[in-house]
Amino acid sequence: MNWRTEDQTRAFAAQLAARPALRRAFIELHGDLGAGKTTFVRHLLHALGVQGRIKSPTYAVVEPHELPGLAIWHFDFFRFKDPSEWEDAGFRDLFAAEGLKLAEWPEKAAGLLPRADLVLRIEVLPDESRRVTLQAQTPLGRELLA
Repeated sequence: MNWRTEDQTRAFAAQLAARPALRRAFIELHGDLGAGKTTFVRHLLHALGVQGRIKSPTYAVVEPHELPGLAIWHFDFFRFKDPSEWEDAGFRDLFAAEGLKLAEWPEKAAGLLPRADLVLRIEVLPDESRRVTLQAQTPLGRELLA
């Protein structure tokens, strides 16, 4: 699929947010710097009901969000250097807990992350639109794309 405008990104995020299975999902977000990973997450979180400014977790590595009945963790592993950070930060426990997990730059934590339910890849095209590919890797991921 192609996102030619931010409104199309917002519309896709709203469709995904409406899926009940999203509340239990782990989604990996892939793309170069500036591709729109964090922009997509912001639209998704707003569609779920998160209010106010949504910060990028680039420096904090994880930004938690709480909604009634839903815990959300937005990870950005871009600056991730040492696998020991994984254990020290309690990420294993976060990934084992109920809730929505969104991970930017998951390749930086390769071998530590569980299998993602859905992989979203964003590629910037020469006309500045985005080519988006989605890959379901689990039954829950297939349910999200149904």
